[in-house]
Formats: sequence, C-alpha cells, structure tokens
Amino acid sequence: MSAQNIAPELQQPLFEYLLRLGDDRLILGHRLSEWCGHGPILEEDIALANLALDCIGQASVLLKEAGTVEGQGRSEDDLAYFRDAIDFRNLLLVELPKGDFGFTIVRQFLFSTFSYFFLEKLQQSAHKPLAGIAAKTFKENLYHLRHSRKWLVVLGDGTEESHQRVQNALDELWGYTEEMFYMDQVDEALMNAGIAVDLQPLKEQWLSMVREALQEATLELPDPDVYQHQGGRTGFHTEHLGHLLAEMQILPRSYPDARW
Repeated sequence: MSAQNIAPELQQPLFEYLLRLGDDRLILGHRLSEWCGHGPILEEDIALANLALDCIGQASVLLKEAGTVEGQGRSEDDLAYFRDAIDFRNLLLVELPKGDFGFTIVRQFLFSTFSYFFLEKLQQSAHKPLAGIAAKTFKENLYHLRHSRKWLVVLGDGTEESHQRVQNALDELWGYTEEMFYMDQVDEALMNAGIAVDLQPLKEQWLSMVREALQEATLELPDPDVYQHQGGRTGFHTEHLGHLLAEMQILPRSYPDARW
C-alpha cells in the first residue's frame, strides 16, 4: 500500500498516525538537543547530540510521509515549524523539560523500550513506506535503548545521590507512561487495514523489560496506581510544549521565505 492508493477513508487516520509518530521524535529530539554543550562528560555530550540527530532524522521522514498522505502540499518543514501546540500529537512524556541527566536517561529508557517492541511490529505494516521507516528506525532505537539502559544501571546502582535522583525521575515520569499505549478510532481504523500496531499486547512486554532493568539498577517500580496524564495524542498538552515550540520555530516563522 503506497500513498497513491490509500483508501479515502484511511487518508486522515493515517495522516494522524504519522503525525503522532513524527511528533514524538521531533519533540524528544529537541529535548535531547538541549544537552549539547552541557553533557556531564564530553563523550556523553556527543552521544546525546547523536541521539537527538537520530530522533530529528526519524521525525523528518515520518512528517514527510505525513505530508504526502495528506496531499495538501505541506512538507516536513511546514509540519514541524508552522503548526501550533494544539496541532501537535506527541506524547506528554517527551515534552517535559529535560531535567537533570538522570531524568533524561530515565525518559529515554522508558520511551526506547516502548519503541523497541512497537517498531518491531510496525515493520509488518501494510503501508510499505511506514514499514520501511520502521525498519531503519528500529536499528537506531536499539542503540538508544542500550545506551539509556546502561546509564540507568550505572546511575541507579551508583552513589546514594545518583540512585535517589534516578528514582525521583522514575517516580515522576511513571505517570506519563500509560499514554504510550493509548489507542482510539485512529488506531482502530488502521489496525483493521493492517497498517497500525495493536499496542495493548506490547504493554506486558514493555513492563517486563523495564522491571528487569530496574532490578539490575536497584530501583523500585513506582506505584502502579499513580495518576496517569494523557491528552497529547489529541492536542491537549502541558504548558512546556508552547515554550519549546516558541524556541524551535522562531527562525522559520520570522523568515518564512528564507532559503538555505
């Protein structure tokens, strides 16, 4: 299934689905980029910059495909720089401020673990461009997962201060994890067409891998009954996204006709 032969009733759901995937990686990439020049050690400064570049590159191809599916002539740049916060569909998890290094590592680990199982399944999508993007992204995500898991264990099983900082980050972020498994009519329509991934079976796989890593890192699994924040998938965001977009979009919005 290509962008040229998508059933009309699937065009809008697929556009929305691609926005969700692209926006997750665009916003997370921006948060990671905020560490450039501020990493705890030189090698990690470079590593986080590379993770940011991976995420932004993934966002670029996903948003480009979204523009193709939409058929309104919007490019990946248009979708990244000329939408308002209410039009973004990213997880709330990825828009939270970068916090300290431990916070960044925990968020990356939680998201990369989810992405590992998600991208593995998405490679079977009936929408061939999306399946191809998933295959490439899966390889990059493997590095993200290994990198963040390594640091999770180093910090969690490190000093008393590093352990407490990472535990605090985990407790704070846990209330944003359920949204990763959010599904609605967009997912339902695309699942019936063999395009989207059923997220519910992935939850136990994700939780099992997270538990294993937390045990090695001597960290405690947060309270499962903690309040879960949602809304990002339908355009309801925290105040942090507006500030992030103001910074990210200021240049193209100030000079919309500029060419590089």
